[in-house]
Amino acid sequence: MMKTRLFHLHALSALHCGTGQSAGVVDLPIARAKATKLPMVPGSSLRGVLRDELEQEDATTLFGPRLDLRRAVVDAASTDDDANSFAGACAVGDATLLALPVRCLAGVVCYATSPFILSRYARDLCRAGLQVPDVVDPGQSQVAVPQQSVNLVQGKVVLEDLDLTAREDTTAEQWAKMLAGVAYPDDEDAQEDFTSRFAVLPDDVMDFLSETGTEVRTRIAVDPTTGTAKGTALWHEENLPAESLLWGVFAVTASLRQDDQRGEDELAKAVPSCRLLQLGGKAGVGRGLVRFIASEVGA
Repeated sequence: MMKTRLFHLHALSALHCGTGQSAGVVDLPIARAKATKLPMVPGSSLRGVLRDELEQEDATTLFGPRLDLRRAVVDAASTDDDANSFAGACAVGDATLLALPVRCLAGVVCYATSPFILSRYARDLCRAGLQVPDVVDPGQSQVAVPQQSVNLVQGKVVLEDLDLTAREDTTAEQWAKMLAGVAYPDDEDAQEDFTSRFAVLPDDVMDFLSETGTEVRTRIAVDPTTGTAKGTALWHEENLPAESLLWGVFAVTASLRQDDQRGEDELAKAVPSCRLLQLGGKAGVGRGLVRFIASEVGA
């Protein structure tokens, strides 16, 4: 039986996991969940990167044997009893936005989330056997912040062009400290900084910011012969900003490989944690550097 485990992604640089070309203003948008429109990182992208981080034996057991693309036709009858054909023991889900850094009038930046996001996150935490605070409801046109928030201006939090009345909330502070521990597990100063800049926004405000508060960069191609701009080769790329925090779930079963008898907990230890990964596109220009943080086995 599979046991749910959590992972978090902490973006150390702008992150572009795209969906291809778009007919809109942004030529290369980021991937978003269809129902919520919240930014996400597809599990398939993460699965491939994690495979490359593992030793060959662990990678094969957790993610299955690599497909030999040179074999154009596979005779299904010849593989029925093939010991090298088996399913991987690890299933990796999509990573969804948990906290978004947003430009703020006071304190430079605010790490924003919402009740909808926290309620989904809390359900996954409970499935993983972890205790969670109650979900904060800031109320209409208000924002719940920890005590001694650095984002306050005369009792208000001004995000981009939005002016919201602030309310100090002990539960919001509990969430802030919990997420700060996830993002910066070994840095108490960074945890305090994150906590002082955390805020829980109304769902409609967070929905607006998740679509308009992402980073859009303009790129242009250079003609290698002249060293100048190449005609009209101008395009716009959307990125999740650095310091974004996402979460997802993964599950590990006992090995399904005949020559590997490891159980669920032992195999889960092979999944890398606190590892620097590169996800998505634009690696050559520094995009997609993230820390992958898996929950402790048995948590």
